Amino acid sequence: MKGPLFYSKILLFGEYGIIKDSKGLSIPYNFFKGALKSEDTLSANAQESNDSLRNYYTYLENLQRSEPGLISFKLDSLKQDVEKGMYFDSSIPQGYGIGSSGALVAAIYDKYAINKITVLENLTREKLLKLKEIFGKMESFFHGKSSGLDPLNSYLSLPILINSRDNIESTSIPSQNLNGKGAVFLLDSGIIGETAPMVQIFMEKMKQEGFRNVLKDQFIKHTDACVEDFVSGNVKSLFGNLKQLSNVVLDHFKPMIPKEFHKLWKQGIETNDYYLKLCGSGGGGYILGFTEDLEKARIALKDHHLEVVYNF
Repeated sequence: MKGPLFYSKILLFGEYGIIKDSKGLSIPYNFFKGALKSEDTLSANAQESNDSLRNYYTYLENLQRSEPGLISFKLDSLKQDVEKGMYFDSSIPQGYGIGSSGALVAAIYDKYAINKITVLENLTREKLLKLKEIFGKMESFFHGKSSGLDPLNSYLSLPILINSRDNIESTSIPSQNLNGKGAVFLLDSGIIGETAPMVQIFMEKMKQEGFRNVLKDQFIKHTDACVEDFVSGNVKSLFGNLKQLSNVVLDHFKPMIPKEFHKLWKQGIETNDYYLKLCGSGGGGYILGFTEDLEKARIALKDHHLEVVYNF
């Protein structure tokens, strides 16, 4: 891969909650990455990406026209590069909840935005919110409404702490303890998830008062506590809150959990060997796992491949 690399991300906490102003914590995940490339002869995958970029060019042209105060692009350069066979060369799996479209958006902004906000500047809250707004509009092309957080994370390659909708900051998280027994891991559901239908289910559920109360009094409460525990390194409290959060998701977000994983999800809560939670919007893709004892979790989940993201 040539050119600047843009990495995948993992929203550790905050899926769905951030729509309703919960806290959130998103970290870059350098295992998967993508970069813009050009070639004369394109493979089938590269051709598909190139075709998608043609449509994206039209979308950005319309965005610039409708919101001239928000963003300007070097549209001529973008058009020429797409016609010359530019595509997004990416190892980030699509539909897995780890920001495949976010990395592409970050790459396009980095190369073609005029007067772009750069990572080297003093990133004030205003600049971060501006970037998030721009990225939200740019990413809407891929799956309807977007918060803009995935591209922001990919662009900055820094952990992002979401305190509320209008209060975000880059943050540091405790250094990994590579010899520690605890871990955050990814579990491959083997199913491609689609964001839009899952968000639709969530929005339908939000029409019920009972669900809104659960979201506010349980889901957001435990999400906020998990974010605070993780950032401050309070592992004992973190796992107490994770168990509660995993339970709430199993009880109230079942449609977002692939059926084959309902039993495993419950087993984790009952044995305390691991706790599972949604990674992104759910419905497939990756499932996030947390364990205080990775070996125990590996044995309990022996039929599944665990990809370790972070060690406690």
